Amino acid sequence: MTTTLAPTTSPAGGADGAIDIASTAAVPMSRLARVELRKALDTRAGRWFTIAILVLVLAVQVVYAFAAPDDAKDYGDFLGIAGAVLGYFMPILVIMLVTSEASQRNGLVTFTLEPRRSRVVVAKFLAGFALAGAVMVLAAALAVVGTLVGGATGASPEWTVDGNLFFNGFVLSNVIGVLIGFAIATLVMNTAAAIVAYFVYSLILPIAVGILGMLSEGFRDVAPWIEFNTAQLPLFEGDYTPTGEQWAQIAVSGTIWLVVPLVLGIVRLLRTEFK
Repeated sequence: MTTTLAPTTSPAGGADGAIDIASTAAVPMSRLARVELRKALDTRAGRWFTIAILVLVLAVQVVYAFAAPDDAKDYGDFLGIAGAVLGYFMPILVIMLVTSEASQRNGLVTFTLEPRRSRVVVAKFLAGFALAGAVMVLAAALAVVGTLVGGATGASPEWTVDGNLFFNGFVLSNVIGVLIGFAIATLVMNTAAAIVAYFVYSLILPIAVGILGMLSEGFRDVAPWIEFNTAQLPLFEGDYTPTGEQWAQIAVSGTIWLVVPLVLGIVRLLRTEFK
């Protein structure tokens, strides 16, 4: 006895059983970014690490308010301290966000729900900057608290902030840090290894370069052209305004340590096979 199956009709009207999703609207980028931002704060590690950064900023502000001389307790001083703390720890937030697919093994879920990986990369980029921006705003608010505490210790703080300090020393330097964290995360794609690599870059490498600079005057002149941390020092010192040559050093060393790793890391993330 032979049974003949009648052709089935797909929900889209086809007769071959296939589901036509060509007319299905793509997931909005804003929704993807919100999902990535929620993922960054949904885990206990991400949520408490964010809180810990802000608590550390406040603690350093209070200690500085009691330890610093009265003529160094202006709002700009506390803002610079907040920026320095964020510069060391905020990139780790971005690292944890970018490496979540590998560390939590949910890459198959993420890239099945949104197969176009480039859109996920952009969403992570937007979510990382949104999170970093919120932390920076809160840190600037905590600098107000620190200034008030400094005033309570007997100082007469100035509330005006030098524009170069705010933009170069606080905003730009932390934006660069976030980009560095994003680049290392995409290149390594492992949370623990990426965090170790970041601290090697931000702590050990500048110390090694400083030692070599003391031993060799020639290397001290070359270092800003090849080492990104050294090149960024004018953003934090003096009038917070690099000269033309110093901007060129930032651009050259930034290409070596930021642009190239970021491009290679994004290519790796787009091609990595998640299991």
